[in-house]
Amino acid sequence: MRFAVVAHQQSETNRRLVAAGWPGASAALLTPREALLHLDPGDVALVRLDVAPDLDGVEDGLWIAGRLEAHGVRILNRPSALLAAHDKLVTARLLAAAGLPHPHTRRLSLGLPPADLEYPLVAKPRFGSWGRDVELCPDAAALERYLARTASRTWWRAGAIAQALVRPQPTDLRLVVAGGRVVGAAVRTAAPGEWRTNVALGGRSDPTVPAPEACALAVGAAGALGLDLAGVDLLHLASGVPIVIEVNGAVDFKVHYALGEDVFDAAMSALATTLPSRVAA
Repeated sequence: MRFAVVAHQQSETNRRLVAAGWPGASAALLTPREALLHLDPGDVALVRLDVAPDLDGVEDGLWIAGRLEAHGVRILNRPSALLAAHDKLVTARLLAAAGLPHPHTRRLSLGLPPADLEYPLVAKPRFGSWGRDVELCPDAAALERYLARTASRTWWRAGAIAQALVRPQPTDLRLVVAGGRVVGAAVRTAAPGEWRTNVALGGRSDPTVPAPEACALAVGAAGALGLDLAGVDLLHLASGVPIVIEVNGAVDFKVHYALGEDVFDAAMSALATTLPSRVAA
């Protein structure tokens, strides 16, 4: 029996998940094409394909995950779940259908923005990551400039979205959900002069212990999208109620996310415990 993390990136997270391993299985980090060649029925694949570098969709190989599943490989983070996480418009619709708090989201087209949008808002690529081409627009003129400036980007073929602004805060909370439970958490602090908390933009990440209501919301968000392993980013409204800002299907996390036991061991243990019952269902 083999276990594989299926990804294009040799990231620290992917390597540590492989090192944590799967009970009774050899473990490897494989590209999608390598997985198609080497995995057999009964093997387990944790698919961690990310947003494409050009922000115009998901990294190459999502179709291979579907082939693997049809071949009898047991898939964690199925293609439909990864697509739902990476497509922010689909994420918003699924969270709304589940009754979970999330900023109101609208699709944007080139040209003049819809007249009924409420400002301020946040404009971003429909498939976005790393804080790239995300902009706070205080009014319609700012949004028009954003649309004009980004119209030539490769990602425009996938489109852009506008989201209601949740009052910017210096910190947010990232929770790691595996197998339906929170196994890791960190509080992220924005870099000086930056309103976004992305570590890719100079933000800092520190250990934290999340409140039960934050854990329940994160588990619900991952479940609404059908993700087995996910990162869920939360902010708090002025009332103190948490709201889901983003769900990440290829989340990166580090050792300081641990909530007692090693976070990578905890993630793999949770996945190994829940997979048999999910397959049986």
